[in-house]
Amino acid sequence: MNIIICPGIHESSLTENFVASLRERNFDTSTSKSLVNILVFPTDGYSSLSAFHILQFLFDRLKNQQKSPVIFISFSAGVVGAIASAYLWQNSGGHVKAFIAIDGWGVPLLGNFPIHRMSHDYFTHWSSKILGCGQNNFYADPPVEHLDMWRSPQTVQGWWVDLSIGESQLQKRLSAVEFLYMLFMRYEEN
Repeated sequence: MNIIICPGIHESSLTENFVASLRERNFDTSTSKSLVNILVFPTDGYSSLSAFHILQFLFDRLKNQQKSPVIFISFSAGVVGAIASAYLWQNSGGHVKAFIAIDGWGVPLLGNFPIHRMSHDYFTHWSSKILGCGQNNFYADPPVEHLDMWRSPQTVQGWWVDLSIGESQLQKRLSAVEFLYMLFMRYEEN
């Protein structure tokens, strides 16, 4: 399985911290069935907004592995290019297992694959739902700064919200990286 990281427009050290937090949770080692490959889209200026550039990156890196499952994890402005490239990747025969938008406030999320939103506060979580989200989402509580969601998801505490049972029945308190790991394990099994 491939995890495609689509950063926003910010310092590259934030993305390095994000990937390090994933590796600390063993996202890139064999946990049961498959080996996970983390690919980070190299942003240059506003390229994170470009589905064309992200899609070109995918074709270049995955070459003949187009049928291999892909999970997109995108942040902030990177959600714009990532959601369009996920849709195009799927339409060109690729297999999108899931799409995770971290603080993609104001970005409509549509696709024929599972979608999850993660937000730095309840207001962002609540106001983003009308633009598309999946059943399982996360919001930080207490609220954190926008960049903290990317810089250090292991320190961000919040709530996993399963919309299939209702927003008012919050199921579990956990960190943002634990939420990501929970999703990863679910998609690795299926």
